[in-house]
Amino acid sequence: MASHFVLYDSECSFCTFQMKVLRWLDWQNHFELVAASDVRVATLAPQLTAHQLNEAIHCVTAEHQIHRGARAIRFIAMRLPLLIPLGLALWFPGIIFIAERFYALISRNRQFISRAFGCKGACALLPDRPGDVKR
Repeated sequence: MASHFVLYDSECSFCTFQMKVLRWLDWQNHFELVAASDVRVATLAPQLTAHQLNEAIHCVTAEHQIHRGARAIRFIAMRLPLLIPLGLALWFPGIIFIAERFYALISRNRQFISRAFGCKGACALLPDRPGDVKR
C-alpha cells in the first residue's frame, strides 16, 4: 500500500506521461498517484488551491508534509532506486534553488512542451505497468 500521494494535473498530457514513468519506476509502490481533480485531494491537502495544484506537482507524505515542484521531485527521487542519483544531486547546496527556477520554467511551458514532444502520443507508447490496479 502506498504511503505517499503524488498530486498532479491529469488534464496535462506532459504531466500524465511523467506519472506513467513514475508508476513504472515505483517498484515498491511507495506512491499513489492522485489527479488534482480527484475528490480525495480536498482531504489529502485541503490548504492547496486549484491554481496551486495546476502550477506544480505536489507530494503529500505519510507524515502529511507537502513538497511542491522540485522539492517534490527530490523527495520522490530519493525513494526510487533508479532516481536516487538525481535525488542526491538535488541535495547539493544551492542546487534546489536552481531546480525550482528550472521547474517553474518547465511548468509554465508544459502545454507547449506537450505539443512539441508529442506527449499525448508518447503516453500511448508507454503501457500501464503490469499488475497495476486503476485507482
